[in-house]
Amino acid sequence: MKKSLIAIAMASTFLSACGSSDVNNADANTTITAPAAKAELGNFGIDLTARNENIKPGDDFFMYASGTWYDNFEMPADKTRYGAFTALAERSEVQVKEIIDDITSRSNLNADEQLIADFYQSYMDVSTINKLGIKPIQSTLDSIAQASSTDDLTKIFGSAWLTGTTSPIWGGMWFNRLDPNQYEMSLGAGGLGLPDRSYYLEDSERFVNIRTAYVEHIAQMLAFAGIKDGQARAQAIVDLETKIAQGHWPREKRRDRDLTLNQIKRTELAQAYPDFNWDLFFAQTGYQVPQLNMSQPEPIKAMIELVNSQPLNVWQDYLTYHTIKGNADYLSEDIFETNFEFYGKTLNGQQEPRPRWKRAVTEMSDTQSLGFAIGKVYVARYFPESSKQQMSVLVENLRTALGQRIDGLDWMSEETKVNARAKLAAFTPKIGYPDVWQEFDGVQLSNNDLVGNIANLRQFFHADSVAKELQKTDRNRWGMTPQYVNAYYNSSFNEIVFPAAILQPPFFDPNADPAVNYGGIGAVIGHEMGHGFDDQGSKSDANGIQQNWWTDADRAAFEARTQKLVEQYSLYEPLPDNFVNGRNSLGENIGDVGGLAMAYHAYQLSLNGKEAPIIDGTTGDQRFFLAWAQVWKEKRTEESMLNQLRGGTHSPGRYRALAPRNHDAWYKAFDVKPGDKLYLAEDERVRIW
Repeated sequence: MKKSLIAIAMASTFLSACGSSDVNNADANTTITAPAAKAELGNFGIDLTARNENIKPGDDFFMYASGTWYDNFEMPADKTRYGAFTALAERSEVQVKEIIDDITSRSNLNADEQLIADFYQSYMDVSTINKLGIKPIQSTLDSIAQASSTDDLTKIFGSAWLTGTTSPIWGGMWFNRLDPNQYEMSLGAGGLGLPDRSYYLEDSERFVNIRTAYVEHIAQMLAFAGIKDGQARAQAIVDLETKIAQGHWPREKRRDRDLTLNQIKRTELAQAYPDFNWDLFFAQTGYQVPQLNMSQPEPIKAMIELVNSQPLNVWQDYLTYHTIKGNADYLSEDIFETNFEFYGKTLNGQQEPRPRWKRAVTEMSDTQSLGFAIGKVYVARYFPESSKQQMSVLVENLRTALGQRIDGLDWMSEETKVNARAKLAAFTPKIGYPDVWQEFDGVQLSNNDLVGNIANLRQFFHADSVAKELQKTDRNRWGMTPQYVNAYYNSSFNEIVFPAAILQPPFFDPNADPAVNYGGIGAVIGHEMGHGFDDQGSKSDANGIQQNWWTDADRAAFEARTQKLVEQYSLYEPLPDNFVNGRNSLGENIGDVGGLAMAYHAYQLSLNGKEAPIIDGTTGDQRFFLAWAQVWKEKRTEESMLNQLRGGTHSPGRYRALAPRNHDAWYKAFDVKPGDKLYLAEDERVRIW
């Protein structure tokens, strides 16, 4: 579903490292509570049977920790990636399905329950959906076909949020980075059908084959709209998208918060970005837009040039295709399956579609759908309040640990440390679920009109966003629903957010050994805290305002360390001639390496100077690092791996599992020596936070 409301900046899941290893136990919560019952995984929270002990930890820690599982696990036909996140997501799906089944089996439903029942029934009513075919979006296709001018195109671009199509100029309501109490529209360049500009611009056989298949796919989709000469017209669409891709910034450039902060008053927009009817564009949204942020100035200008120079009929075909594609999940099975053949199989290596009920659950669990109505029930049924309380303690232990690590940094001056401590103290944790739940007053849904339901929800959330545009920002709002397995940091509010669904094994288990919880959810907490101090998050202060709080010397010292991490991760080659983008993934890698250091520090504090027990032949430090590695056990299709490398900001899981090679304690725990493949000399280990 196209998102129209306030998009929240998220960076998902884990950690970063620091210069001092001194541990001051006086400030820590030192209580160690013995587990009340058996852990869910193994005897203490880790699946030791997943290990491959024939592999040296220092040669491949991912395969040592999870190699037996990896070698024997068969990828389900409806998956492109499977790991700890996937397993928890499947558990969440089943739990949400139980909630929906309970609701749909009852009468006398309350208002939210009726919305859930009606939407789910409309999604599962395959007979009606198949009878309708493409008719539910025919009025949108007719409007595209009737376009006769650039202004007509501009209207369609401006209303893309409602129709499910795309636009070369894309925007949404965000937070004002210089005043987080204000909302502000942010605009950038969009409009691609492939995962990244590199899919259009690189000439290796792999990408040439994908583009050939893309042309075939577009022609097949155009046929559903009765368009003839599909092959030639599909090629023209791909040629247009190639021009769009040429105008886009590379992903690593789009991450740079200095380059993407370009505020402009609405009254100055036409002069700075001429030859585009901004009044007409914004009229489709309802926003007043007194001020904007042009996140990608040159790409936006390049998109304007394309809108004016490329043939109208090609833009019409482009919009027709993207409207069908953008709504394929809600249309007849022949349209859905044709879309899946390319986006599922060709681009991601997925052999079968997910069962329809799972697709319904995913759709309904979104923040721009009924996710919070379902989430309220999910929390009541499946999230014990004790887990929230234990998480709160862990968060404060991690805060203490990071504070001590900041105090011990040998590369940061006291002047900058004062600001770093202030930012750490201002972190706001959100755990489990919102304090204020989303209300759905005025939403009207039908049990037999899926596309109509999608449109009504889009209009509802968009209207809510428009109504709040000039109000003070809502700090109670969450960017993920409780049943979503992930976590994020929001720099504008300086908040770290942990939905209920991630607070389960292998991340968190109240009955697991403390080392396991610190290596799992503790590292997740550290990762999200680390985003506040990564290469981009560190550009905002304690109040979420983007401004420099560093001395020049300290910033240079920080960037020298982060550059070493860029170089380290850029050497990983998951596919032949396709490497991890160390620059694009830098924020996540800082989060991983640094968060792991914070979590290990907090774990040592929790021991209060005592030696951790040996359990099943493993030391506390071994359990800590194994917990981290098994969080990242995963298997991927080759196509999914390529998509992640080119289109994602996270390193693939098997390389995230290797973050411990930057930590001295890991070398001692697993007797890693010079000559081992992962060995780094002490001066090569990246220590930041």
